[in-house]
Amino acid sequence: MGLLINGEYVDDAVIRQEAASMRPRYEEMVQDMDPIEKEMQLREWSRENVIERVLLRQEAMKDATPVPAEEIDERLTAMFPPAGGVEDCEAGTTRAGVDKDAARKDIEAQIRVERLIRAVQEKAPKASKKELTEFYKQNREAFKTPPMVWASHVVKNVGEGADENAALEEIKKAEQEILGGAPFNEIADKYSDCAGQGGNLGWFPAGEMVEEFEEIVFKMKPGERSDIFRTMFGWHIALVHEKRAEGTRTLDEVKEQIEAEIGRGKQEKALEDFVDALRAKATVKTAKQPA
Repeated sequence: MGLLINGEYVDDAVIRQEAASMRPRYEEMVQDMDPIEKEMQLREWSRENVIERVLLRQEAMKDATPVPAEEIDERLTAMFPPAGGVEDCEAGTTRAGVDKDAARKDIEAQIRVERLIRAVQEKAPKASKKELTEFYKQNREAFKTPPMVWASHVVKNVGEGADENAALEEIKKAEQEILGGAPFNEIADKYSDCAGQGGNLGWFPAGEMVEEFEEIVFKMKPGERSDIFRTMFGWHIALVHEKRAEGTRTLDEVKEQIEAEIGRGKQEKALEDFVDALRAKATVKTAKQPA
């Protein structure tokens, strides 16, 4: 037995297919449920998913605004890319034997549904100042920042064919030129095995670099340059530009992030309410497939 949704017949095979696609995730969620109850619930959830999708499509198809043919063609080509530029042997079909006209209709319906969903979600209210403040207060831990360092380095790698002593001699030459007044960034590009951008590593938090490197740079002061030191990668000279202590980003700094987070929730709620309204006025019956 299938469903008759506002007069449109939907075969039971569609619900079974929905249940099959949901099952892996569903099984993780309800491991301790009675097997019979679990199957009944999966069936019910699958049925409701199918009904909601059909209702959205039915509503979306009421919009008379045309869908650009090129948009449909672009998606059709992505689904069924031409093989070597050779046209299909049979007009109106893809090489997989799928009816192109049917595929075009499905794509058009999909685009219309996406357009409807966007329109519904765009009407969702924006986050108020009070909501932003409350979210910030309740989630302050999420906005904490670890200690950060902005540093550059000269590195001579050791291993994989790179000789230890040769690498050390090269980085000593680099150190002498730095001591002689040469700009650090120029020496980094001249000698470093990671040449480019003057050896600039940008900002990084504790725990991102190898332990031996962080042991040196996080103890240095801004503007300070290290002596030559060794890590698992090779020989280094580091220069610390700036440092930031552990702290918490301000509301102004994370305002856009919070607005986006709250906005997503409001958009989801707007869509849920819209679908619930469609469901409330829909006529859904169990039915046999029409002859």
